Amino acid sequence: MASEKPIVLHLGDPVEFNKELYAQIANAFTVIRPSLEERQRNEFLKALQEKRWGDFQAIFRPFWNSGGEMGRWDAELIRLLPSSLKVYASAGAGYDWMDVDILAEHDVVYCNGAQASSEAVADMAVFHIISVFRNMQWSMDGARSGDPKLWLEAHQNTAATAHNPCTQVLGIIGLGNIGYTIARKAYACFGMKIYYHDLYRKSSEQEKAVGASFCESLDDLLAAADCVVLATPFGGSKLITRENLSKFKRGAKFVNIARGALVDEIALVDALKSGQLSAAGLDVHEHEPNVNKELARMRNVTLTAHTAGGAAETQIGFERLSMENIQRVLTGQEPLTPVNKHLLKE
Repeated sequence: MASEKPIVLHLGDPVEFNKELYAQIANAFTVIRPSLEERQRNEFLKALQEKRWGDFQAIFRPFWNSGGEMGRWDAELIRLLPSSLKVYASAGAGYDWMDVDILAEHDVVYCNGAQASSEAVADMAVFHIISVFRNMQWSMDGARSGDPKLWLEAHQNTAATAHNPCTQVLGIIGLGNIGYTIARKAYACFGMKIYYHDLYRKSSEQEKAVGASFCESLDDLLAAADCVVLATPFGGSKLITRENLSKFKRGAKFVNIARGALVDEIALVDALKSGQLSAAGLDVHEHEPNVNKELARMRNVTLTAHTAGGAAETQIGFERLSMENIQRVLTGQEPLTPVNKHLLKE
């Protein structure tokens, strides 16, 4: 397939929101959108082997819920990509379905959409923070039960173990776009003390803006925090393990708006039963869409259905960022939201 313009693969549904930007992309580049049938893994691999779409230079996936029908982007798939490919830009904050390190070995930068979801995910984190401190799940269950006895039980007893978030220590694991937005909201809304652990420390100005203190080690953060929020990408292994749960301050709370695979939920259940943790709020789940049945029965555990980023503004932003990253890379500019740039050979 010959083309004078750079070829861009558009994976998934047609764009819905940023149609003017899409028109610019379509005018500047040759856009090819493989059919649903072509996106099934076997057919997709076959198409790559045949070079059906030529030497394309970019891939974008504007929605998190379509365009990924070929499954995991692993070594088997990535080795079939043309050497001309420069950038893959996708909706969504997480990229546990993409081996970004292997992509980097092929000199391809991967860009995600976390920047577009930061506000929505941080808002959900704040909801869970309030819930775990104020026993909201117990209160909501009592109110919805239709049973006056359960209503009174919640009404009369939740206060004994409820606390105001104000002045409490919030420990954030991962202070990227989402983690920093959580810190900003928790500091501004409640005056919480912010501790964080990350591979990269923020500047003193950024720390000062949210009253944040850097913890050199994860153990230091876990020992100090009254509530730990997990806001880091999935790195291939569990982070909240039985061993790490034992290092939490006894009676602390835990919130996960990152990835369910980061948490050993069996160990989490045991920590909640023993009182090592007093409450948990989970938007993501280890085996989703299957939710741990023991966690679902606990009145000190708030559960949501992986909807933290589920706002209209997020969807619009995901779509826009995926195209803007493509546009910038193919015109010789720096990508807006690179994930694996530090791993590229150059």
